[in-house]
This record gives sequence, C-alpha cells and structure tokens, in this order.
Amino acid sequence: MRKILLLAALTFAGCAVGPDYQRPDVPTPTQWRSVDGEMRAVVSPGWWRQFQDPVLDELIDIALRENKDLKIAGARIEEYLGRYAFVRADQFPQLGADASGDRTRTPAGSSSTGNTTIRNSFQAAALLSFELDLFGRLRRATEAAQAELLATEEARRTVILSLVTAVASNYVQLRSLDRQLEISRRTLDTRTESLRIAQLRFKAGLTSELDVRQAEAEYQSAAVQVPQLETAIAQREDAISLLLGRNPGAIARGRALDRLGQPPVPDGLPSELLERRPDIRQAEQQLVAANANIGVAKAAYFPVISLTGLFGYVSPQFEDLFEGPSRAWNFGGELSVPIFTAGKIAGQVQAAEAVQQQSLTNYEKTIQTAFAEVEDSLIALRKGRERLRAQQAQTESLRRYLKLAKLRYDNGYTSYLEVVDAERNLFNAELATAQNQSDVLVALINLYKAMGGGWIEQAEQAGTAVNPSISPPPGS
Repeated sequence: MRKILLLAALTFAGCAVGPDYQRPDVPTPTQWRSVDGEMRAVVSPGWWRQFQDPVLDELIDIALRENKDLKIAGARIEEYLGRYAFVRADQFPQLGADASGDRTRTPAGSSSTGNTTIRNSFQAAALLSFELDLFGRLRRATEAAQAELLATEEARRTVILSLVTAVASNYVQLRSLDRQLEISRRTLDTRTESLRIAQLRFKAGLTSELDVRQAEAEYQSAAVQVPQLETAIAQREDAISLLLGRNPGAIARGRALDRLGQPPVPDGLPSELLERRPDIRQAEQQLVAANANIGVAKAAYFPVISLTGLFGYVSPQFEDLFEGPSRAWNFGGELSVPIFTAGKIAGQVQAAEAVQQQSLTNYEKTIQTAFAEVEDSLIALRKGRERLRAQQAQTESLRRYLKLAKLRYDNGYTSYLEVVDAERNLFNAELATAQNQSDVLVALINLYKAMGGGWIEQAEQAGTAVNPSISPPPGS
C-alpha cells in the first residue's frame, strides 16, 4: 500500500489543477504621444537631489524613515509573510508530540474483582501527518499566498513612490507660496508709501480725492493677499509635517524657488512601465494570486489523501515507560472524496474565476492609467514651460510699463489711474510667475512618479532600518 501511494505521489508531483499563469497581452503604445524633446535617461537614482537643496534631501530622508503610512505598509508585509509561511507549511509533513499521565481509583463496588483498585497510565507518542498533494491544491494555495506577499511588497514601493513625490511637490509649492508672500509684502510696503504720498498730494491740493481712494483700494488689495498666503503656508507646512510622521509644525527652508535645480526629464518606452511601476507589478501579482486560487477551488473536486502515523510508549509505570515492551505504533491513511455537494464546489470555482476576471480587468486598467499619467505629465511639463516663458516675458514688460507710468505721472502727463493699473498688473503677473515656476517643477515631479523606475528601490533602502524589505524564504 505504501509503495502504491509513493508511486502515485511521484506520478502526480508535477500535476496541479487550474490554469498556469501567463502574462496577458496588453496593447502598448510604441511611443509617447507627447514626447518632450529633452527626454533622456536618468543616471542618478536620487533624482530629487538634483534640486540641489539639502533641506529637501533631509525632509525626504526623514519621511522615508518616519512616515506612518510607510510603517503600516512595512508591517503589512510582515503580516503577509506570516500568511505565506502558514499556507506553505501544509505542503510538508507535520510532526508533533504528545505526553500524558493519569491515575484512576475504582471503588470496590464498581470493580469486577470486588476490590478497590488503583490504576496508573503513562504514555508518550510522536504524531506524524502528511497530505499527499496529488492534484496541486496545496501548491496552488502556496502560489497564491506568495503572489499576495509580492503584491504587498509592491504596494509598499507604491507608498514610497507617492511619499517621495508628495514631499517634493509640497516643498516646491511651499517655496512658491513663500515667494508669493514675499511679493505681496513688498507690494504692500510699496503701496503703503504710495498711499502716504497720495494723501500728502491731496492735502497740498495737487490731486483730487479720487487718487487717494484709488491708492487705498490698491493697498487693501495687497493687504488681503498677505493673510491668505500666510494661511496657505501654515497648511502646507502641516501637510509636510504629516508626511514626515510628525505633529504639525514649522518646516525648514532651503533654496529659494527660482534657485532650485531641475532634474533631467526621465526617459523610457511605454512598454517599460510594465516593469518599472510598482502599482502595475502589484496588480499583476494580484492577478497571479487570483489565477492560482482557481486551481485551489477546482482541486476540491478531487480526492484528498492524508497519511498519519504514531510511534510512542504506553506503560502503567512511569519508570518502565520507555522500555521495549511499552512500545506502541500505528499508521494509516485517510481518503476523502466529494460525492454530492449541491453545487458548493461549482460555486467556489465560479467565484474564483470571477475574481480572476476582476483582477485581469484591474491589471489592464492600471496599465492604461499609467500610460495616461505619463502623457498628462509630459504635456503638463512642456506646456508649463511654454507658459512660464511667456509669463516671465509679460512680467518684464509690465515692470518697464510701471516705470514709464510713474515717470509720466510725476511729470503730469497722465493720471494716477495709469500707475494704479500698471502696479496691479505687475503684482498679478509676479504672483502668476511664482505659481508657474512651481507648476513646472511639480509637473516634472509628477513625471518621475508616473514613469516609476529604479530610484524607488534606491529610496527604499533609506527606510530599511524601520521597514525592512522582505522577500519570500528560500524554497518558495
């Protein structure tokens, strides 16, 4: 009997019910629709360091060590590693031990001899059980658990990708707000002086009250901007603090917005996203797990064969427990075959196949979303740079216009309204320039996020002290 079972195990060792996973064919563009002329391969994995701002570098390093979402993702990997080990263990023999002892007193009235008897019993045994995985149920379950573990690891890398780009984006936007606040305060100081001069000229009878009221209106317009920007700055600092895993507080500053360097534009073909983006790799591992679970469900149609064995000692005297005559053993097998389940197994298979279809559709959608994000980032970067160049040219023209307007007003060739109009337009243009500078850098950051790349693994190493990267154990 044992030889027959061993032969059967060897015969079916490579057989596992259910479909083997094959990566689905997904339509992939041959090139990007919006190709930036400056796209080139990135050599340095720490692209954010090319902003040349040590403060930003430190903030990202802190976030990679202390961010709470990243810690949660690391703990989730530990959870799924435990689940993988739990499921995988079923493929191997399970060995346990059992020991017991008891002392029983039987009253005279209950004894067959009519005498009071006291009986001792001691036993110790080793228990061995093993399920023959003839149809691959356990192997498919292990395959699914391993894929779920790998998907969790990719989910952690997705958190890293989002975290680094979020810190960089928020920092750039914070420096943009700082620049806008600087412009607003400078403009407020200028308009305070303009209002003072307008009041003096009105008192001297050189101008009408209209000039004073116009100066007051422009002063208040700039004054309104200051508290709005101060509020936005505080909120942005709180957002960065949260990313750093800290309570809300002030954030250190480094380089000014217009002094930040620009990392090179990342390069890559659309097909490379399948390997570079962790969210795509995560979706694929979820598809692998769903595919393997079909095999687990289908295996329920087939017999389950388990072998059990016991070897131990039984003795009425503890000192004689391990003597030869006390030895006891048995071995056997168990066969379980489903005959009628009222559609229970069929329902499980149907559910598993439906989950696989959902995972497949999600995988395809994730890829399409990735393509769209890259295209959106490319066009946002290109058009943002065009808009910034035009905005900078407009700002310079308005600066010269204001200078000429003041000169004409001082010489009595025009009304104060022309000066007010020039100041208002320049103020708005300077604020727009600061915002456009931020938009260009954020578009570049979003492009790095959309392209993924090896930099994620490099960034991951910065947080290994807190959230170690975990791979399946040997033999998986």
